[in-house]
Order: sequence, then structure tokens, then C-alpha cells
Amino acid sequence: MTQGPLTTEAGAPVADNQNSETAGIGGPVLVQDQLLLEKLAHFNRERIPERVVHARGAGAYGTFTVTADVTRYTRAKFLSEVGKETETFLRFSTVAGNLGAPDAVRDPRGFAVKFYTEEGNYDLVGNNTPVFFIRDAIKFPDFIHTQKRDPYTGSQEADNVFDFWGLSPESTHQVTWLFGDRGIPASYRHMDGFGSHTYQWTNEAGEAFWVKYHFKTDQGIKNLTAEEAEILAGKDPDSHQRDLREAIERGEYPSWTVSVQVMPVAEAATYRFNPFDLTKVWPRADYPLIEFGKLELNRNPENIFAEVEQSIFSPAHFVPGIGPSPDKMLQGRLFAYGDAHRYRVGINADHLPVNRPHATEARTHSRDGHLYDGRHKGAKNYEPNSFGGPFQTDRPLWQPVAVSGVTGETVTPVHAEDNDFVQAGNLYRLMSEDEKERLVRNLANAVSGVTRDDIAERAINNFRQADEDFGKRLEAAVRELRG
Repeated sequence: MTQGPLTTEAGAPVADNQNSETAGIGGPVLVQDQLLLEKLAHFNRERIPERVVHARGAGAYGTFTVTADVTRYTRAKFLSEVGKETETFLRFSTVAGNLGAPDAVRDPRGFAVKFYTEEGNYDLVGNNTPVFFIRDAIKFPDFIHTQKRDPYTGSQEADNVFDFWGLSPESTHQVTWLFGDRGIPASYRHMDGFGSHTYQWTNEAGEAFWVKYHFKTDQGIKNLTAEEAEILAGKDPDSHQRDLREAIERGEYPSWTVSVQVMPVAEAATYRFNPFDLTKVWPRADYPLIEFGKLELNRNPENIFAEVEQSIFSPAHFVPGIGPSPDKMLQGRLFAYGDAHRYRVGINADHLPVNRPHATEARTHSRDGHLYDGRHKGAKNYEPNSFGGPFQTDRPLWQPVAVSGVTGETVTPVHAEDNDFVQAGNLYRLMSEDEKERLVRNLANAVSGVTRDDIAERAINNFRQADEDFGKRLEAAVRELRG
């Protein structure tokens, strides 16, 4: 039964729950969009004390080493010379499961890297997939609600999952990834990582570039079938965490080759699809991988709670020469991650050893609050001051992005190939026959759990639009399972 218009917490009707307000058609998200801020802030406070998402995880310390000169693209000091090493901390995680959930499940994996650079900590918060389910942060709380336990049944419900995916066709690409062979990595060591979002690199001359990060596992890709994962999850819920810890203890240090794709800023406006759309990849034929580093994990944490559970990562933690893009999911995360940490761990979470800078020191005017350790002693807590306090540099970390106009309206796409199904279909057609069979079987097993025919049919239709054969085979497989 329809309940009437959607409203804000204050009861005002919501005109648009699908698009954040932006400065211009593709510009940055506006703080005046109170629906976006209200949804993200409420979402961050819905569960305590574990993370709302990515609760189940493992981490390790390591070293990032520059292997190629990229100074023509960025002035970041930790990337300034070949051979330079930077301490890192990497946290892997599943997304939907709670703290006690098993590791061997079908779920995207978080791939969050903290670089302890001499210019401050740089956090790269990514996944083991190059794309995501949605392109706008205003839909993120709704999406995660479908993946979490239903408030009435207390279980994850296939109706909720496929209802949202069916009504959000931009998810088709990521769902195809998730239910394919790489949906259940055999271990954290045997999967790739991606920055996923588009970021900005700026060189010493002030020239800006758009980039995407890729971490290619040097151990090779290994995955579990659904049947193998079901057995392993029951026998050893801690399988991936155990594998990572024991490999490092044996001296078999896992590593990843790190590359970027680089797009000149001027090409973004006329590229054939929106390059800031998180549901799409940049074809390597257009923007080849440029290898520039090696990431190795070589030290386990001494205390899981202190160093893994209390670790925090924020995509807003940039260093000079690196910055954000107009990616609407990234723009929302710039706020949401820090807000979640301030609530979950505390306002001074950055003071904890795993989170504070290791190669420099933080100099701020923030004082007091939970976990405050009195480190500033009697120093003045305002700026400017006449007592030698920290001062501004007058040099932005990244280059400003020009925008024009202010609108919260849905607009016609300005890129010729902004389509939710093309890349999902391309991914399906790249698969071998065996891979296609496993993908269809995995999806059919999930869709067959949907109780409403209209929800199942709408979900199947999205895959049919991606590829006619994909949809036909999925429909037949679901029909067979349902008898």
C-alpha cells in the first residue's frame, strides 16, 4: 500500500531521491543538499559499535616502493623519485557481513590503503572491483539497507536485494562482476585492488590529470566456486584473515604491482561516457595502465582491536598533488567516511597510533573531546596567531575544477555513451563458456529466492538488456530452479 510522498526527517516532501544537487551538470556536490547530508549522517549512526559496512576485515603493515617516474603527473612527495619507500597499512574487508561473519562469502572486498607520507597520511579507499553498484552517494544508504538484515525478518532478503538492483539498472555491471568467478576470492592475497573512483593528480607546474588506480596481485588471481566457499565458510569462518596472517608469519610477503590510468583533464568533457561514473571502467585501449609502484605487506598488527578495528580511512585524506574529482559517489564519501569515524571511534580517532601520521606530525588547532591526549599542552588553538602557531600555506593540494551554474535537477546526459548496460554486456561477452555457465548459475540461485515475480522479472530484464543471451539463459535457469 502506498504511504504517500517520501519526506525528510523534518517532514518536508522530497522532490528528488536519485540525484545529489551539483554545481553545474557534472560539477561537485553542494553542501546545501540537506537531504544528502541527512541521509548519510543518519546512515553512519545506525549501528554501533562496529562499522556500518566493511565490519569484517583484516589488516597488515607494509611498504610502498616507487618503481617508475610519475613526476610529470603529480607533485606528491612520496611519488617523487624511483626507489622511494613509504610505510603503509592495508585493511581488507567484506562489505555486508557483520564482525562475526565468515570470510568466504560472495561479496565485494574492501581494499583500503593508508600511506604514511612525509606530507601527511594519504588514504586510498577502494575495492577489489573497478566499479560499484551505484553512481550517486544519495542512494548509498538505500543500497546498503537492501544488503543488510531486513528490520522485520532479521535476515538478508532476496526480495530486497533484487528489488533495488532491478530498479537501479546502473548496478547491472557490478552485479555481473559479483556473481562471476571473481565474486569470491580464495584469499585476500589472491585478488586485485582498485581505487575504483576517479582522482586528480596535479604536477609541479599546476597541470592536472584524472587518474584511476589499479593494484595487480603478484600472487595471481585465485577464486572459490560457490560450493567451495560454502564448505570453507562453515569449516573456517576466519579463512582469509588466517591466510594473510600466516603468510606474513612465514615470510611469504604478498605484493601488488601498482599502476594508474591517466586522462588529460581536457578530454573528460567530450569523452564518450561520463569518466566520473563509478559504474563504468575506462577501456585500457583508450587509457593504458602506467606502472609506477610495488606494494608489499610484511608486518602483522600486534593487536587486532587497536590496529585493525580502530583503524580509520577517509578518501578526504589527500596530500599535495592528489585530490578529488566530480565523481558523485566520491564526493559523498568525502563527508561520510570522516563522519562515520568521528561517531564510531571518536572525535580524536586520528590520534591513535595506527591512524596518526608516521612520517610527519599533525599540527592542528583542534582540542578536547573523547580520546584527546593533551598533546598540544599550552599552545594557542587559533589561527592566525602571534605565538608561532601552525599557519596556512596558501597553496591548494589540488587544482580547482571549473563549474558553471547551480542545479539539483536531473539533466540529459552530455556524454554520447552514458548507458547502464553496455559495459555489463561487454564483460559477459568476454567470458568463456564455462565462466558464463557459472555466472548464470550463481545468479539463478540468488534470483530464485525472490518471492515476487515482478521483482525477479525486472532483475532478469536488466541482464537481458546487457546481453540477450545473458538474459535468456538466466531466465531459463531461474525457471528450472523454481520448477
